[in-house]
Amino acid sequence: MIETDTSLGSGIKIKCSRESLVETVALVARAVSSRTSVQVLAGILITAEKGRLRLAATDMELSISSSLEAEVGEEGASVVPGRVFVDACRSLPTSESEVTIEQASGSRMLNLICGAASYRLNVSTPEDFPRLVEMKDERVVKVDRAAFLETTGRVARAASRDESRPVLTGILIRFDQGTSSSTRKLTVAASDSYRFAVKETELEFEECSPQAKPASAKVEGDSPSAGGEGAETGNETPELEAIVPARSIAELARVPASGGELQLSIQDNHVIFVLGDATVSTRRIDGQFPPPSKYLPESFLHTIKVERTEFLDAVRRVSVMAQRTSPIKLNFEEGALTVSAQTQDVGEASETLAVAFKGEPLQIGFKAEFLREGVESVLGDELELNLNSPIQPGLLRAEGDSFWYLIMPIRLAG
Repeated sequence: MIETDTSLGSGIKIKCSRESLVETVALVARAVSSRTSVQVLAGILITAEKGRLRLAATDMELSISSSLEAEVGEEGASVVPGRVFVDACRSLPTSESEVTIEQASGSRMLNLICGAASYRLNVSTPEDFPRLVEMKDERVVKVDRAAFLETTGRVARAASRDESRPVLTGILIRFDQGTSSSTRKLTVAASDSYRFAVKETELEFEECSPQAKPASAKVEGDSPSAGGEGAETGNETPELEAIVPARSIAELARVPASGGELQLSIQDNHVIFVLGDATVSTRRIDGQFPPPSKYLPESFLHTIKVERTEFLDAVRRVSVMAQRTSPIKLNFEEGALTVSAQTQDVGEASETLAVAFKGEPLQIGFKAEFLREGVESVLGDELELNLNSPIQPGLLRAEGDSFWYLIMPIRLAG
């Protein structure tokens, strides 16, 4: 990781690729703080050392660092104003391939030069920049990058954006023993209290350091399975577990692919991810993740199978008329499903699909956005809608897919 003990007095002199610099700066800048009260957090730490230019930014919750090859003439460190530095790098002439970054010993000005273009930026001392958390040797594991991001991405949209309940802004990540000694079952879950999304994936798993006592998030109760395929987060002790801010997972997904391997370390207060030259570290969220079993019915009266794409298209079209707080309604009758929405002073829309439904008519309402995102998250040609009554939650899933999405209904008038 990056040390920040080098003072301004040492100076900096490097040359690097303009394209690589622009790409790395854009990635790191996503962790630059927007809080103007702490000036150094609005900056990017640049460090020239051992043939590389290292860039880092943090808002004290999320930290991103990365590096690129450079011709280092003079080693040193400095903190440049983040947003200005990003804009300056992006504005460098594309006709040039090389950038020079210089700072004279003792100076508080840094020069950014590319062809005929040059910038002079006021800088801050690196001693004021927070020391970034380092990946300890206690426990580091390697997993497949694409599989991990696909699994977390399936549930991410169900995480809350309400900061008043921090636990619900996170994604539960848990590793349990897999079907062989070289695999682990990765279970991820997210909820905003109106919906739950859970996904399991069997991953190849390589331990890179000696076994250590796992740091575990507090989770109460058991997470249920839907048709035997839900997340089993019961009383057994997980190998690794943490509640990670959904934002950090989103930023991790934006790191350019530089190989198929992801290194992961869960520590007491942080979770650290390493992909190639990039490191993303985030604070763990303390608290108890709500168990979906508290809301998931033990059985369902109706399991209706629909063609997923056809149903999703209908939901998207009808949702145009589900304005403000108006729900989208699903009306089931013998052999048919009518998807409808109506907003006073706006209008109404409806669309009827053929489905294999039998029994007494059933009408249930959902928030249009939540229903659409749930259907989008399910993979497969055929979608299962599992329902009981207009006031009990519905479950979306697909046969053979270890993902399920529980959604609370909206009570309809009358």
